[in-house]
Formats: sequence, structure tokens, C-alpha cells
Amino acid sequence: MKLMRTEDAVGQVLCHDITRIIKGVSKGPVFRKGHVIAPEDIPVLKSVGKEHIYIWEKDDTKYHEDEAAGILRDICMGEGMKASEPREGKIELTAEREGLLRVDVAGLNRVNGLGEMMIAARMGGLPVKPGDKLAGTRIIPLVIEKEKMERAREAAGEEPLLQILPFKKMKAGLVTTGNEVYAGLIEDTFSPVIRRKLAEYGCEVTDHVILDDSPGKITDAIRQMLDKGLDMVLCTGGMSVDPDDKTPLAIRNGTDRVVTYGAPVLPGAMFMLAYSGDGRPVVGLPGCVMYAGRTVFDQVLPWLLAGVPVTGKMLSVMGQGGLCLGCGECHYPNCGFGAAAARAFEMREG
Repeated sequence: MKLMRTEDAVGQVLCHDITRIIKGVSKGPVFRKGHVIAPEDIPVLKSVGKEHIYIWEKDDTKYHEDEAAGILRDICMGEGMKASEPREGKIELTAEREGLLRVDVAGLNRVNGLGEMMIAARMGGLPVKPGDKLAGTRIIPLVIEKEKMERAREAAGEEPLLQILPFKKMKAGLVTTGNEVYAGLIEDTFSPVIRRKLAEYGCEVTDHVILDDSPGKITDAIRQMLDKGLDMVLCTGGMSVDPDDKTPLAIRNGTDRVVTYGAPVLPGAMFMLAYSGDGRPVVGLPGCVMYAGRTVFDQVLPWLLAGVPVTGKMLSVMGQGGLCLGCGECHYPNCGFGAAAARAFEMREG
């Protein structure tokens, strides 16, 4: 770059976008990088406060901000994403498909720790849909040494920093328990909620049974659904510590490995997760899932659908942010409750 007085820059080539901000009206470039400055441009440049201006001088040892932002884009960009054209030195990534966003937080921190460059990313461990903004990249100065961008590539590693793990369109079995429901004393209002939440991800309940609180019958139903090849089994009802609630015992007897019975999340403290021998999840859902807008089930379900093995350590760190505030207008997952799930997802390797 070369610094010049604006009135002396006629015929020179701009090396960065010139932005004009009109509060409450617009923000955008009045001239783009590469624009050749004409005499009539001088008053416009001065009107946006440019008494001096940078013009481009070719230097083979440096990258321009747009070129450098493109390198950061390539560092980040996994499958199922698209990138914007450079605008004011920035490139944005958006999702082209539905899935679970995975962010290499350690790699991201290494790159940002180099200085003079930045990648701002959406929190990982949460679901994204087509059109969702994922990240923005840019360098801080207008030009940067090529050697520094090579260091950024090395710091990021071989895999993209951002990946969208596709959701599997699972077929689920639903075991509704409770003497009162089985006897017809109350209506089953739990099952429609589960069907709706699964349908949000293109999944369906293909098998459904209603049973009393006999642990043997519940265990048999779980095993039968797994033997049939269903991808996941969900059990509703009977998840508390009341003496008549036997669903946790039935899940233990019907699976090979219990991850947790209980989670530091409200709503959802009595959540249970176990796995069959071949890694299919069996989930015990507490009653809050039936009536609360967002619960631990909303936090964990995307992980299960993306095939992420859920660990006890992941669930144990969800306490900070694990209290849903029940806001009048729900913004989940863009809230503290979503952030709790995102932080927990980072612990999956532990």
C-alpha cells in the first residue's frame, strides 16, 4: 500500500473498499477495491472522511485483504457450505444443508491466536439449517505477509475447522409407560410431542406401544424394537424416583451400557441415556418433555441424529446455562440453554 492525499490520487487504484455508513439507513461500499479513482470521486471520498487514501502497490511478499480472507475461508469451509464474495475484506460462510455444526475449537483458537487475522464462528454442537450464517473471516490490516497466512494453514490442520454432520433420518420406537395411561384413566399427550420433535428432523415413530409399569414388559418392548432394527428407542413416563416408576430399571435391563440417569439440566433432570451393544440409543424422557418448550431432549437429540456418541462427561458439564429461562419468545438454540449444549459438545472427546 501507499498512502496518498485524496486529491492527489486521481488515476490510482483503490486497494480496499471504501465504506459509507448512514445511521439507520445503510452501510456499504461507495467504491470497491480495484476502482480507478476519477476526478469526480474526490468530493465523494472526502464526504466519507477520507482526506488520505491507500492505493495499491504490487508486492509479491504480501496478500491483499480479499486474498487473505479467501485463505481463511478455505481453512474453515467444510462440505455443505457456501461462501460469499469478498465484501469490505470479509467473507461469510453459510449452511447449504441441515445438520449438526462441528467446530474445531482448538484449531480456531490457534489461528485467531496468530494475530492480524480473525475467524468468528457460530457455536458448534447445535443444529443448523440451510441459509444459517456459520462464520466470517478477514484479516485486520489491509495487507498481510504471505508467510503469516502459511502459518495460519499450519495452525488449522488438514481438516476444515467447520463441518456440518448430516442428520440420519432415523426410525424410532416409542414405549409409553404408566398404569394410568395403560388403563385409559388419562389421555396419552406425551406421544404427539415426541412425534412432532422427531418430525422436525425428518424422523418418524414407526413402532409404538403403551404399557403399564411392569419393568419386565418394558424391557421386552425395548429389546423387541432393537431386534426389529429400529435406530432409536424412546421411553416416556415412569422416570422419577417414585416407587411405582420402573422405567429406569427396565432401560438398564434392556441395554448394554448406561451413560447417565440424571442430567444437570432444568427442565430435564431425570433424563436417562443408554446404548445397545451395537451403539443404538435408548432414551428415558422425563415428564417435562411433554409440556416444556425446550428441555434436555432438545439439546441431546441433534447429537443422537448426527451419530455422535454421547458421553457422561458431555452431560455432566451442562449445568452452566442448563437452566432454561422459559422466555416469552423462545430463541433456542441462540441462548444460554443452547450455549450449554455447545460447551458440552466440545467435551465429547473426553
